[in-house]
Amino acid sequence: MTERLLICTDLDRTLLPNGNAPESVSARGLFAALAARPEVRLAYVSGRHRALVEQAIADYKLPQPDFVIGDVGTSIYAITADGWREWPQWIEAIAPDWAGREHTDMRRLFEHLADLRLQESVKQNRFKLSYYVPVEADLPRLMAAMRGLLAEQAIRADLIYSIDEAGPVGLLDVLPASATKFHAIEFLMQELGFSIENTVFAGDSGNDLPVLTSPIRSVLVANASAEVRKEAQELAALRSTGGALYLAKGGFLGMNGNYSAGILEGVAHYLPHTQQWMKIND
Repeated sequence: MTERLLICTDLDRTLLPNGNAPESVSARGLFAALAARPEVRLAYVSGRHRALVEQAIADYKLPQPDFVIGDVGTSIYAITADGWREWPQWIEAIAPDWAGREHTDMRRLFEHLADLRLQESVKQNRFKLSYYVPVEADLPRLMAAMRGLLAEQAIRADLIYSIDEAGPVGLLDVLPASATKFHAIEFLMQELGFSIENTVFAGDSGNDLPVLTSPIRSVLVANASAEVRKEAQELAALRSTGGALYLAKGGFLGMNGNYSAGILEGVAHYLPHTQQWMKIND
């Protein structure tokens, strides 16, 4: 049995208790203790850009990660005592999907579509084009139009949609096809020598579905919406990956399964020996 463990977790409403559900009091401390173990490598996987990830770490007193996959998978940083270092090998891996185009070119391609409103400039980068979409918009028709434009230009891109419940407003990211959270985690695993046997991902929302329904062992935290839970189960069944999807339900170490409690529950589900690593304050 291998002792190495790579934990990859989304931030907002997964590790960060910034949703409407309550957080178990001891959960974040237990998570930090687990992340501090020498066997564990920790990666934050987020739609946030670097400054907002750093802000989250400070605001919520999160453990310092070893890696950050940011901007919904379009950037990978290694974090050491010397600071943040972006991985150029990841940029080289995803750039060909957009066939020589970058953010400005892609924005022009869609500028005539009325339902698309550009998000703030800090939420954009060279290979991430992000829009707000009204929740009442005809999403299938909009995405079909966008896919048609991409096909005409032989551009390989993924359209990742989720809902900001605080809005409520739709969030639509246009990414190189290789730059989803799933592909970024897979790239990280390959670079670090981890396999699906010793990697666990945690998420809560629509843009986590490519990982949640992949062969990578994943946990959907208990505070995820019923819609995301239903879609994750349906997609996992369709892709025959149900054995790699765990739905946190609470009860583990007396916690409720929300946020970091759900992450710990999922890790213990896949790797029962790690329960001995989680006995601090129990």
